[in-house]
Amino acid sequence: MPISEARVATPHASRYLQQLCKHWSHKFTVDFTAERGMIDFGDGRACALSAGDDALTLRATVPDGGDAARFEGVIADHVARFAFREELTFAWRRLGDDGGSPSGGPA
Repeated sequence: MPISEARVATPHASRYLQQLCKHWSHKFTVDFTAERGMIDFGDGRACALSAGDDALTLRATVPDGGDAARFEGVIADHVARFAFREELTFAWRRLGDDGGSPSGGPA
């Protein structure tokens, strides 16, 4: 399953994590705290979120053959809507099969 990750610099990471999880909880299975969240979109698609003091980390999973770029875009668009007062940068990178670093190299 392809996994991609984006680390988005923002001092409001926890706020955006909670807003995103609450937003999608009406439609999907969601579990979250102020620091971590998981959204299960079904059909093998999921998004794990982690809020730090200075960044929100998003980890998107799609099934093999799924459109990872489209899924990344949907997630980024939703976060950006909540963060309309600041300009966020989403630099997605594909992770290796080990779920860690790109191309399976050292993290």
